[in-house]
Amino acid sequence: MDKKCCGCGAVIQDKDRNKEGFVRPDNYKNSKLCERCFRIRNYGEYTKITKTNQDFIPILDEVNKTKDLVLLVVDSFMIQNDFNMMKRHLKDNPIILVLTKRDILPKSMNNKKLIDYIKKFNLDVVDSVIISGKKNYNLDLLMDKIYKYKKSNNVYVIGYTNAGKSTMINKIIYNYSKIDNEVTTSILPSTTLSSVDIKVDDELTLIDTPGILDENSIVDVVDIMTLKRLTPKKEIKPISIQVKVPQIIIIDNLVRLDLSDNNIIIYMSDGLRLDRFYKDNDRLKELVKRKVRISKNQDLVINGLGFIKFMKDDTFVVYVPKGVDVYTRDALI
Repeated sequence: MDKKCCGCGAVIQDKDRNKEGFVRPDNYKNSKLCERCFRIRNYGEYTKITKTNQDFIPILDEVNKTKDLVLLVVDSFMIQNDFNMMKRHLKDNPIILVLTKRDILPKSMNNKKLIDYIKKFNLDVVDSVIISGKKNYNLDLLMDKIYKYKKSNNVYVIGYTNAGKSTMINKIIYNYSKIDNEVTTSILPSTTLSSVDIKVDDELTLIDTPGILDENSIVDVVDIMTLKRLTPKKEIKPISIQVKVPQIIIIDNLVRLDLSDNNIIIYMSDGLRLDRFYKDNDRLKELVKRKVRISKNQDLVINGLGFIKFMKDDTFVVYVPKGVDVYTRDALI
């Protein structure tokens, strides 16, 4: 039987350093972690593995065949605009929607509003819960729901990359299990490479699956140091800006907004730098130019970076890196 890395699920091998699951030959017998996971955990070094969502469809289809309970993990700060893959490939599973990272959103936001907001996506779920793995918020409630709805000992954990799946699982292991193990966590995509079984107790095994890729995200086009800055680590502090005359707003040399008359509220990591200019200039005009129409009380979402709430109807120009998706939605907050 193949031996799997307990951190990412890759099959451990000692033949090819450039392939997933590699360990040095002298470590093969005793290794529980592949070299990649070891270096992520101990040195913060990350070796990128190229995956596409086509690699994960067979995994979803296998989960669907089991008809077991699924925890669909969604980052409450960066809610995806499309759940069609989940709808197509998890038709036969009972699903608990788990909204993570509650500690990132402003405390003033009402939890019920967040649950109601995601109902717009018409996900067929048996229940929903908002949690913060980092803060231990609502984990007891989540465990109660898992034991209530599970069909067998196996419960699958599915979600987009960087949604907080592994952080949640590690906190469950710490709080509710006697096992001495944890799955590998990272802010970069494709950390979990194959399914990892975590036996919490005699009645529950969580099966962590690879994160579905959030395509067209800014995460894919920035370096690791920039990614650390744009990833929120604590409660978002909204930044309100009144725009009375034409001006340019530059967000950390990643995004340019050309605005003329509006009031906006920016919800992004406080590690990002904001610059305002009242005279036209060429900064970031080499990026991809998008003309956007937005309605009052809608958000402009810059995928992977955050969102900006507009208080008035407007048509404006935004510049973003090539391959990064920009879209409007009903205001989250």
